[in-house]
Amino acid sequence: MTTAQDAWKHWIDQRVITVRAPHGPLSLTGTHWLRDLGPGVPGVPGRWELDESGSCVALTATRHDGLAVDDEPLDRTVRLCPDTAERPSRITHGGRRLSLILRDGEYAVRVFDPAAPARASFAGIAAHPFTEDWALAARFSPYEAEQTVAVPNADGRDRGLALAGEVAFTAPDGTARTLAVSRGVTGALSAVFGDAEERNYRFRFVELPAPAADGTTVLDFNRAFLPPCAFADHFLCPFPPPGNRLPLSVHAGERQVLRQ
Repeated sequence: MTTAQDAWKHWIDQRVITVRAPHGPLSLTGTHWLRDLGPGVPGVPGRWELDESGSCVALTATRHDGLAVDDEPLDRTVRLCPDTAERPSRITHGGRRLSLILRDGEYAVRVFDPAAPARASFAGIAAHPFTEDWALAARFSPYEAEQTVAVPNADGRDRGLALAGEVAFTAPDGTARTLAVSRGVTGALSAVFGDAEERNYRFRFVELPAPAADGTTVLDFNRAFLPPCAFADHFLCPFPPPGNRLPLSVHAGERQVLRQ
């Protein structure tokens, strides 16, 4: 086994550990939008509402409700602001973990339950064998200005996806291809893409190292991974932007979730 193959095997093993963790992607049982929470989060006590500033959420509960914030029983109103640079508060109710998210100016509460049926039925992740043929040299070309394109999400709504440029590469069949990519705060790139292989999930994600000064980077499809919505139905998951559905079969990376 080569060093690269050994590192890939470790990555695959860690992916399985991560997704089946007690509060990992398989445990998500609901994403509940604040606008719909007049009666509260189903099965969870407490009241969630925008605070007076409209920029954070106020959570109110009494001690007998059993909610805790950062391991302290909640017996008052706390202000939660998920979009700040500070570490988000950890909200729990029994063994469940609640997460507050902000998308396109709207708040939602997610419920992660270790007893979720999807976690109980999980049997692993099917993946293509490692092959160096799909670890490809690539070159990043930034757009003059970052673009935001509207793409469908797994919940049926269109949302903006920020794109920083394109990576160009030559596929193993010799054809020249490109993918539109996003860029994170560290400079690393990421793409949402689909391909023509029927055994693969309908779309996947792949991450690329921050490009060098001349734009060179590596597009390793061996590390293409399934989106969170492949593991649970309640994730939002952006679909590939225009041009990111490759007309070829990518025989590399994760393929499908296995169920018992």
